[in-house]
Amino acid sequence: MKFSLLKKLFLGVAMMYLPLQSMAWGTNGHRISGQIADSYLTPKARAAIKALLGDESLAMASNWADFIKSDPKYNYLYNWHFIDFDKKYEYAELQAFLKQDTAVDAYTKLNYLVGELKKKNLPKENKLLALRMLIHIVEDVHQPLHTGHTNDKGGNDVKVNWYKNETNLHSIWDSQLIDAQQLSFTEYVAWINHTTVAQRTEWQKAPISQWLYESNQLAEKIYSEVKTGDNINTFKYTFNHIAELNTQLLKGGVRLAGLLNQIFA
Repeated sequence: MKFSLLKKLFLGVAMMYLPLQSMAWGTNGHRISGQIADSYLTPKARAAIKALLGDESLAMASNWADFIKSDPKYNYLYNWHFIDFDKKYEYAELQAFLKQDTAVDAYTKLNYLVGELKKKNLPKENKLLALRMLIHIVEDVHQPLHTGHTNDKGGNDVKVNWYKNETNLHSIWDSQLIDAQQLSFTEYVAWINHTTVAQRTEWQKAPISQWLYESNQLAEKIYSEVKTGDNINTFKYTFNHIAELNTQLLKGGVRLAGLLNQIFA
């Protein structure tokens, strides 16, 4: 009896822990972009979103798609979180690739979710799922290693040392660069959310292909600087990359707001 209880507790903890290992941005990163998006919603979009989420904020809803990875009934959503690019693309080349893309990935599913949310007669339960997934995936594709390489699982298999601890390249960009700032997600938003109207206009008019292109370019830069087994100079690495990471968090939030404003116009 005692062993059985301990076994159940262990399994429960394991189920909670495992999905965290594959999060894009990590919990705080998603909440940062979600909170940024919330600050740029139109009144009409805000009302439509509240009708679906209730008192759940965009920041809180942004992690739902990772948390439910512990439920096997949602296993079919796994590939929605990323799209693999195994080289650095020119923009025209990437556009041609996406035009032929029929795989289950972040690009095809983002387009699908936009279409679903625009349907007037979609059942509320379906619409809520679509909204939560769209929020999350828009943020996911701005984490550059969610456009990473197939053979290393977007940097998950690039094992390195960070603050003398074993980790991987994907995890550094998911959470460790953010967590090193030692800020809550609301403090982080207060620090970086100072966009201009011109910036927001430019970022929001860019198509999804442009979002992926920017992430692909940054991902290839990240790959070129680190290899498996490296002991990363964490202070230097943070200094060199935190501005790029913050720009991606900002773009994810601003573009999410733009997309939601368009859908619920």
